[in-house]
Amino acid sequence: MHPFHHAQSHPDRAAYIMAGSGETVTYKQLDERSNQGAHLFRSLGLQPGDVIAIFMDNSPRYFEIAWAAQRSGLYYTCISSKLTTSEVEYIVRDCAAKVFITSATVGPIADEMPAVIGDLKLFMTGDVRAPYESFEAARGAMPTTPIADETAGSDMLYSSGTTGRPKGVKPALTGLPIDAPNALQMMTQGLFGFTADCVYISPAPLYHAAPLRWCMSVHKLGGTVIVMEKFDPETMLSLIEKYKVSCGQFVPTHFVRLLKLPKEVREKYDVSSLTSAVHAAAPCPVPVKEQMIAWWGPIIHEYYAGTEGNGFCYIGSADWLNHKGSVGKAVLGELRICDEEGNALAPRNEGQVYFENGPPINYHNDPVKTAESYNKHGWTSLGDVGWVDEDGFLYLTDRKSFMIISGGVNVYPQEIENLLIGHPKVADVAVVGAPDEEMGEKVVAVIQPANWAEAGDELAAELNEFVRASLSGVKRPRQFDFMEQLPRHDTGKIYKRLIRDAYWGKTDSKVV
Repeated sequence: MHPFHHAQSHPDRAAYIMAGSGETVTYKQLDERSNQGAHLFRSLGLQPGDVIAIFMDNSPRYFEIAWAAQRSGLYYTCISSKLTTSEVEYIVRDCAAKVFITSATVGPIADEMPAVIGDLKLFMTGDVRAPYESFEAARGAMPTTPIADETAGSDMLYSSGTTGRPKGVKPALTGLPIDAPNALQMMTQGLFGFTADCVYISPAPLYHAAPLRWCMSVHKLGGTVIVMEKFDPETMLSLIEKYKVSCGQFVPTHFVRLLKLPKEVREKYDVSSLTSAVHAAAPCPVPVKEQMIAWWGPIIHEYYAGTEGNGFCYIGSADWLNHKGSVGKAVLGELRICDEEGNALAPRNEGQVYFENGPPINYHNDPVKTAESYNKHGWTSLGDVGWVDEDGFLYLTDRKSFMIISGGVNVYPQEIENLLIGHPKVADVAVVGAPDEEMGEKVVAVIQPANWAEAGDELAAELNEFVRASLSGVKRPRQFDFMEQLPRHDTGKIYKRLIRDAYWGKTDSKVV
């Protein structure tokens, strides 16, 4: 299916509703505007396989642009609106975009881009500033009928860059019709129970792989997407009640912030319409997920995958309650846990997580990073560390690049972070390794307090006592520092590299 099918059968059904403004775009409008966008791209000389770059906040124009590119056979590279000018420039140049589309709301970086990205066609949505042209005006001059040579395009997205330069993932175009089904569309129905009349809430930025792909999959089914311009836990609960939301896709950070709300606030809203809540992006601390299942019921699904699409693990609530902490069993590819030499390990042995017989990984313009993602068997890895049990369920320990080596002992921060986030005075936490003359590295916990006024020695002592009962000596933080706001991506991933580099003298990041 495709939005154009629903434009014919249900033209007045809302394809999406912007939560803040209330602006509603119907399937008829989405179909017509994406047709106009496709004509615009052809008028600029873009042909199947060419690339457009989208640098926008969540906006009612986002899907119109993405679907226009999809039905034109183009790649659409969605770029985080939180990046710096140089970071945006890198992605635009690396993906070889021919059109750059931004919005007035992203701020001064939009004004800096024309001078650094070269001879691209520039468009802006909303209030337009020179040298950009109005996207709405240019699109509005085009026909609302389909272009003659429709063919399926694809996203070309970049990894979040939490451990270095972002890496582009450019899948081969299929050449199939624009309404050809894909694996995610089938999984949303088969694994997660989404239906043609579902109401789906999206609390995350659309430039990220999961929100973009899941929302567009809902459009293929014919459901309605509620797009939050910015996540706020209580606002999301009110939207679930208001629109009788049936499904959504979240990250553990969303769950943590929901659970930090006062009990009376959580109980104020009716969330009984929810039938399927999916989460991913990072492993969820066991106590957090236990509380969410107790609150929302056994409707919570989890998956483990990456933008690269080299494998996919899944676990539902029932299996999770019997395998707490697992991110699931492989449903795409076969799980393999390997040692440093690439040798497969037996169950319950920790090592790097690989997928065998899954789709290949190919990072755009980066053969070195591509090669590093394979081992001697040809199995692929996203760089995560974990283990599997005898039933084939995967448990993630951490990312290999985040490992701390203290006194020759490997320490993985995730276990420590999962413990500390459960403390009522902790809003967010990152555990990193810092230089230590005796041990090589020492474990440092960087805390974002729920109340910044409490940051200091007294809270550090309280947290030190809190972890003492649960962690062995080598895992216990030797130092507690505080940041008013951790550099966490809106998708839930934390830019731990920036925090760690501050201790090694590589950046100007500040902790106190």
